[in-house]
Amino acid sequence: MLRNGHNGHGNGHGGHRELPQLVIDDEANGLFRVHRSAFTDPEILDLERERIFDRCWIYVGHASEVPKPGDFVTRRVAGRPVIFTHGHDHKLHVLLNACTHRGAIVCRERNGNTKGFQCYYHGWTFSPEGELRGIPGEDAYEGTAFDKHERRLPEPPRVESYRDFVFACFDPHVESLRDYLADAAQYIDYVADQTEAGMEIVAGQQEYSMRANYKLLVENSIDGYHARTTHQRYFEYIAERGELDLQAMAEMMKVKGGRGLGGGKSLGNGHAVIGGGATSPWGRPIARWVPAFGEERKALLAAKIEKLEKRFGKEKAHMMTQSSRNLHIFPNLIINDIMAITVRTFYPVAPDYIEINAWALAPKDERPEDRALRLDNFLTFLGPGGFATPDDVEALEACQRGFKTIKESPWSDISRGMKRTPPQGDDELQMRAFWRQWWRLMNSPERISVSALPAGVGA
Repeated sequence: MLRNGHNGHGNGHGGHRELPQLVIDDEANGLFRVHRSAFTDPEILDLERERIFDRCWIYVGHASEVPKPGDFVTRRVAGRPVIFTHGHDHKLHVLLNACTHRGAIVCRERNGNTKGFQCYYHGWTFSPEGELRGIPGEDAYEGTAFDKHERRLPEPPRVESYRDFVFACFDPHVESLRDYLADAAQYIDYVADQTEAGMEIVAGQQEYSMRANYKLLVENSIDGYHARTTHQRYFEYIAERGELDLQAMAEMMKVKGGRGLGGGKSLGNGHAVIGGGATSPWGRPIARWVPAFGEERKALLAAKIEKLEKRFGKEKAHMMTQSSRNLHIFPNLIINDIMAITVRTFYPVAPDYIEINAWALAPKDERPEDRALRLDNFLTFLGPGGFATPDDVEALEACQRGFKTIKESPWSDISRGMKRTPPQGDDELQMRAFWRQWWRLMNSPERISVSALPAGVGA
């Protein structure tokens, strides 16, 4: 799909590649289309790794996952194996998990607490801060230019955190994480401020894969249009349990009168949110009561609301407790603050294959019975075997299979609500925010400042 030529963009590999027109953004006529080769072409994925995943801030983990010195978890970030550690220097580190001797994976455990890591191949050992501590037969290097400090486990050029959400970037010239988050930071605040005790990732994680392009999951995660059709059986189920008012469900996609999820909003730098301003139609463990929660919990949740109103004022307390939101942090982080708080990240292995990881986030001081309710909601709707996720997997894999018709049907349409103000919950402004940033970065062969665009730019 990418064309070689002298007028194209340099790719840093000795040649030039020119992108064809993959995004049509015609605001005047209310038309927004994406060429389906963006979901299928391996060369486009290579360019995404170079110009997006290697340049943007990528989520690593939450500080609560490694609370004590020596704690660690291993995972993949932007395709690279890393060790997320709490060093004995009381700092958080993101270490590239490859031995500086011959490149073997150093830490093969999923998580734990350690005084150091030992590579099983030749026995080199490293501290939780990444320093090379020990080498079997170290005297063989005496009298040479060998420097142990230079052989420490490297870290990404930039590692920063916001409200305990830790990110890494492999571009040393990237702007600060706070600047990158732009208006999305406010929505992270709505999550982080729900308790004075702090938030924590609940032990355990969901891991699954999908035969679909990762951008389909970005779209799906902030798509209100599919809910009533794709997830109809779930809404019927919670309505029977008294956790959803069917009339509220009928109004969920509308913004008139302040009900429902509300419309999408661009937050700058490709970040976007759906919902977040109106009243949630279902119960939420932090504060929004429904009859299925029981009368005892009703008074407790009311007390939480009152406490938050005193701390932050009624407007912010309402946003935190009575509204729901699906937040997308460009390019591949989703924070769902709905019937439970879910942190989800994903990475493309191939154009048609992604690996997904998700965690539940909860207040540290939550009562055991409330934690059980939260986890039940987390699994029932968003779990790999729950109501929603299998529906979404089938839908997105069906899209990927449908892309075999790309020669005859080359364009996907994302125009819904483009001429409507304000947007409704089933419009697609939030997806257009993603695609505009994607197209901007894909056409930027050299590093540019990803300065925040005004949140309201583009409908």
